Amino acid sequence: MENRETYPIKIAGVERNLPLFEVKPGLRIAILNILGDVELVDACAAELNRLLADTDYDVILTPEAKSIPLAHMLSKLSGKPYIVLRKEYKPYMGNAISTETLSITTGKPQTLFLDEKDFELIKGKRVVLLDDVISTGSTLQGLHLVIDKAGATTAREVGILTEGDRAEWRNILSLGHLPLFFGPDKEC
Repeated sequence: MENRETYPIKIAGVERNLPLFEVKPGLRIAILNILGDVELVDACAAELNRLLADTDYDVILTPEAKSIPLAHMLSKLSGKPYIVLRKEYKPYMGNAISTETLSITTGKPQTLFLDEKDFELIKGKRVVLLDDVISTGSTLQGLHLVIDKAGATTAREVGILTEGDRAEWRNILSLGHLPLFFGPDKEC
């Protein structure tokens, strides 16, 4: 295993060292991978649930896959159902609603699908849009497009972390912020 540079961070009282990965020449990002990290997921869900206490919402919407455990635990704590937008269409999804986004981690377009079975659960509802890290805003835009097509409204945009220097990130409920890393040792 390569000795990789990391970025230390404390999220919801839990300390982690996030590995830095180059996503394009001259740009590295700190990778938060909550899959299997029960301590971090539980702490983040508890803190987000506390921060969402004054938000009037009906359902949680998250993209597949890394934020699923967070949505599950937030659902358990809040008593609100959650819906996962899938990244691949399966025939059992019926007349799914879809939209395309561009992922910073893969650099490729991806499609998000709202399963037909979840349409009635979201139609006319106030929705919390939840992701692990909100970076370029592409996935968030995809979530917005799906709820618009489904006739729902956004109650709040939520992430464990925001990333980069976008002014609109001030409106996102998050537990912290990640810088971008340019060149071999620079952060911005």
